[in-house]
Amino acid sequence: MLDSNVSKKINDFVYQKPRTIQEIANLIGRNWRTANSYVDKIEKEQGTLSIRMFREGTRGALKIVFWNSIEKIHSNTFQERLFKQIESSRYKDDFSPLDLYQYIDKGKKDAILLYEDKYKSVKNFDDFANLLRSAQSQILFFSGNLSFINMNKEKIRILDVIEEVAKRGIVIKILTRVEIPGLDNILDVLAINNRLGKEIVEIRHSFQPLRTTIVDNKIATLKEEKIPLGSEYRNNELNKSFSIIFKVYDEEWIEWLQKVFWNLFRTAIPAKKRIDELETIKSIR
Repeated sequence: MLDSNVSKKINDFVYQKPRTIQEIANLIGRNWRTANSYVDKIEKEQGTLSIRMFREGTRGALKIVFWNSIEKIHSNTFQERLFKQIESSRYKDDFSPLDLYQYIDKGKKDAILLYEDKYKSVKNFDDFANLLRSAQSQILFFSGNLSFINMNKEKIRILDVIEEVAKRGIVIKILTRVEIPGLDNILDVLAINNRLGKEIVEIRHSFQPLRTTIVDNKIATLKEEKIPLGSEYRNNELNKSFSIIFKVYDEEWIEWLQKVFWNLFRTAIPAKKRIDELETIKSIR
């Protein structure tokens, strides 16, 4: 079993320089398979390590473990500028996913516009549910208040799909606001862990502007909403609500979004601690 001491040992070892799985196995006195499973678990649950396979498919295939450096989160100035925007923003209107989407090559992205009736359609539910069901190892959510868990088709909610995925052992990490408004959504998701008898879903509190889902290393979807309220849409500039779903398939940008997630997640407050504090607030009637 991977305990905190072994985890720290592996992290410290890889922090010094990239390592092979066999080197890690020798360090902890375990076989290659066990070391590989430990590294995989640390990558999914802590985000501190990154794995690359070289000469994949050949007899000389080599698996190298790298430190997932926060300091090296950006590979270009565009990403650095975008991260600063995200880091300094609190709400979804503070950042437009289009500012990120515009830098991605045309063949590695897609986008759809959904007016309110289409967003609530069976097809959109099925698309999102199938995206979650396609996960093989990990799902990362950037959310505002987890309202998306209440998307439904007949009697099935996205919450049910998340539990279905969690039952397969898919690691699920969520960044969202943990406040009194929306607290029921938080508790509904955390109840999945109680029913499964283990912590598959982890939620941490954070004010951040992204509404994004990242599935494994293969796709990230970013949602932007436009609502006809306020001075921005005066003079009938917008008279109907709509959402845009931006889909990203570019590995470099997906990896960057994962690093943004882990950067925020590592310093975010665990939901349980936040809920405990909320419970100390007395209601005066």
